[in-house]
Amino acid sequence: MKKSSLFLTLLTIMIAHTVTGQHAPAAENPFLKEFNTPFGVPPFSQIEPGHFLPAIRTGMDLQNKEVEAIVSNPALPDFDNTIAALDYSGSLIRKVNSVFANLNSANTSKELQAIAKEMAPMLSAHYDNINLNPALFEKVKAVYEKRGSLGLNGEQMRLLTEKYKDFVRGGAALSEDSRERFREINKKLSVLTLQFGENVLKETNDFRLIIDKPEDLSGLTPELVQQGAEAAAEAGMEGKWVYTLHNPSIMPFLQYADNRDLREKIYKAYINRGNQGNANDNNALIQQIVALRLEKAKLLGYESHAAFVLEENMAKNAENVEKLLLQLWKPALNRAVAEAADLQAIIDRDGGSFRLQPWDWRYYAEKLRKEKYDLNDELLKPYFSLENVRQGVFEVAGKLYGITFTERKDIPVYHNDVIAYEVKEASGQHIGILYMDFHPRESKRGGAWMNSYRKQYRENGRNISPVIVNVCNFSKPTSTQPSLLTFDETNTLFHEFGHALHGLLSSSTYYSLTGTSVPRDFVELPSQIMENWAAEPEVLKMYARHYLTGEVIPQQLIEKLQKSSYFNQGFETVEYLAAAFLDMGYHNLTEGSVSNVGEFEQSTLSKLGLIPEITSRYRSTYFNHIFSGGYSSGYYSYIWAAILDADAFEAFRENGLFDRKTALSFRENILSRGGTEDPMQLYSKFRGAEPDITPLLKRRGLLEN
Repeated sequence: MKKSSLFLTLLTIMIAHTVTGQHAPAAENPFLKEFNTPFGVPPFSQIEPGHFLPAIRTGMDLQNKEVEAIVSNPALPDFDNTIAALDYSGSLIRKVNSVFANLNSANTSKELQAIAKEMAPMLSAHYDNINLNPALFEKVKAVYEKRGSLGLNGEQMRLLTEKYKDFVRGGAALSEDSRERFREINKKLSVLTLQFGENVLKETNDFRLIIDKPEDLSGLTPELVQQGAEAAAEAGMEGKWVYTLHNPSIMPFLQYADNRDLREKIYKAYINRGNQGNANDNNALIQQIVALRLEKAKLLGYESHAAFVLEENMAKNAENVEKLLLQLWKPALNRAVAEAADLQAIIDRDGGSFRLQPWDWRYYAEKLRKEKYDLNDELLKPYFSLENVRQGVFEVAGKLYGITFTERKDIPVYHNDVIAYEVKEASGQHIGILYMDFHPRESKRGGAWMNSYRKQYRENGRNISPVIVNVCNFSKPTSTQPSLLTFDETNTLFHEFGHALHGLLSSSTYYSLTGTSVPRDFVELPSQIMENWAAEPEVLKMYARHYLTGEVIPQQLIEKLQKSSYFNQGFETVEYLAAAFLDMGYHNLTEGSVSNVGEFEQSTLSKLGLIPEITSRYRSTYFNHIFSGGYSSGYYSYIWAAILDADAFEAFRENGLFDRKTALSFRENILSRGGTEDPMQLYSKFRGAEPDITPLLKRRGLLEN
């Protein structure tokens, strides 16, 4: 029986036997039928919070039956009846959880958060039941052991190898007692990591810097003053100004506010999120997460959590990661020390009687940039309206890959801020759907990311097209002007769009290997390479136009932007590397536990010689990437991928920014292939050799003579 027929049969059985109570009636639950929408996107207006748990339970029951069918099959286990069948199983869970996870990140509510706390341990136990099923593992192992005689193609061999490793790394080879402890650890971690992220969101939303004296607005741009007034009005505080810990609010405030006391107040609130001894405190959660991850790694025979994670990454081990980080740390720190001295000189010259502090850095760096390059964000932002930048990334993708983006107002969206686009080949062939969600709100976590509502894969010879989402936190339009981006925010949009292309242009067969299902230190290559086009003069002239006049960005501004490209790179590299070292510090532990998070953090960073004027980009208690996201032992990935992207972009410099042959090679060898081959092999197919670190050091101005 084909997988789709089996699924429909089982779904019919499950609907007929849906129990009462928390299960919604099958006819009312949109997840228990095909989505009747354009391209099968989620029908958001029909989905209610009460639909998720019943649909997840039905999905788990369905997958259990699919797994049982694999186990009880009397035929000898082979690739199709075991490995492929297992990969295709669980489609209803994926369908439900992809919608839920995306909404819980981008448009959450107390109700969704409560469901998440119930769903997380439930799914953890469900997947453990599959991974720790001894009969299923024996079937997988039997196929793996005869892999050389099966005549598999490269993608099939990769799937078989990865499935086998997933079982071993999922505890299948453990003793019965160890398997039970393994289950318990996974269940606890699923809840703890979820709670960590919720606490950070609450801490971010709970703080408001309220200004009621106009003189305290000194230094702020008119745009920032207006944003503050509108934020206050939304909060019912007419006549005042409000600034928050969301990046579009706090970062420009730190950059421009003359009032040093207020800069200190908002900065300390930002870096002390999750560290205030209240109900949202994350210190105890970190201790538990680190200890449980180490225990789990030990159960599996690894000396540390980092060893467990990195085995599957390009870096392979912690020694290689630390070697890379240290190679960059010394030149970056030297540059940062020199930058700090430059900023202190401005303070002294202007009559300041204080030493430079972290809440001063962005303020005086902005002054220095203005003096040194006659450049600041207020000169640039009028040329980088959100609409123009968005159109710019579309044009770049069109010139590189011949694809188009058409807004579709008939496609359901999950919030009024969201815009849906249909993505097509130049021939008009449908590729997928892209949602773009740009502005902050209390229901959205901070940062920027790409995710999928549906990944690309093939089933019974039919291509399933992807549904991708880009989520950012850029300033909202005001009553007098559109959303204007800093150049850093422009880079962020190009970055996340690169991830979107990775998902959209995927062309593989098996769900587990498609799109962004690649090692963590490879997944950032498609995103980071896109940032290169953002600053190229040829590209800037395509999209950077003044929002009022339509004037193309002047050559003089382009030259200033290029001359300032090395500016503040010591600071930016050091604050990032500090966080990467902190991640490795927690997860490279081989014994014991973290008795005091603050002391551990301080000890780790002081050993590196981190200067007091710079704070780690993420302090432990709000480090979502590693304690709530998927980057534990992997935050270094951004710099690893930066080596790849700097080297890869040299191919475009050599052959032409929009050379179609080079772009086609990048699409065919990187973007379309997902995790179907070893990433270094994929990279070498594109570039002709393994990457060189020199282009990255040159780009950041860190080459030492």
